[in-house]
Amino acid sequence: MNKKALVVEDDKNIAELLRLYLEKESFEVLIAADGARGLELALEEHPDIVLLDIMLPVKDGWEVCRGIRQSSKVPIIMLTAKGETLDKISGLEMGADDYVTKPFDVKELMARIHAVMRRAEGGEAGGEKKLTFDKLVINLDSYELIVDGKRIDTPPKEMELLYHLASTPNRVYTRNQLLDEVWGFDYFGDSRTVDVHIKRLREKLEGVSDQWSLKTVWGVGYKFEVLNQ
Repeated sequence: MNKKALVVEDDKNIAELLRLYLEKESFEVLIAADGARGLELALEEHPDIVLLDIMLPVKDGWEVCRGIRQSSKVPIIMLTAKGETLDKISGLEMGADDYVTKPFDVKELMARIHAVMRRAEGGEAGGEKKLTFDKLVINLDSYELIVDGKRIDTPPKEMELLYHLASTPNRVYTRNQLLDEVWGFDYFGDSRTVDVHIKRLREKLEGVSDQWSLKTVWGVGYKFEVLNQ
């Protein structure tokens, strides 16, 4: 069965260009020209990837992203004409997996689509991907985060970042290492992406336990610190 892509884009030329390239990659392509219709299709058709413009009629891309994330973890790539850091951070904070600034290179976009989908499908096979600490369970098989006994809704990329850090407790990672190892070599973003995801994880984790913490190593990067490790 072909993978299904949803393109939410009000520029007909861009939408048709994306349709052409996606169909060449054997995707079934759905197109919505406004945010309200895009959200409807996302919830009704259960696509495997969503390409979501920010500046849309009826509902903007941020509102659509929020609506999708209320019930779905489908990979979302935001498309923005502005290219401003604030737009990128806003999209990532709402649960988008990646962003692309217009005008974009279609081959680069296709590389990102495949990278995001590989990660969403669980990456390499084999072995249980579950880590347990005091009051914390990180289950990458089911993409569930359990904090102090409660399941916390967590976007896929945040889960993957936390799992990666916690897999090697007390090891310090630079932002570039995390971009390379979590986002993949074909990620084209900047290191602020890592900071955004760390900030969101801290909001979920800080103060839960005195046995572990998500630490900033100033001038270097981040680590998942575990006491008595």
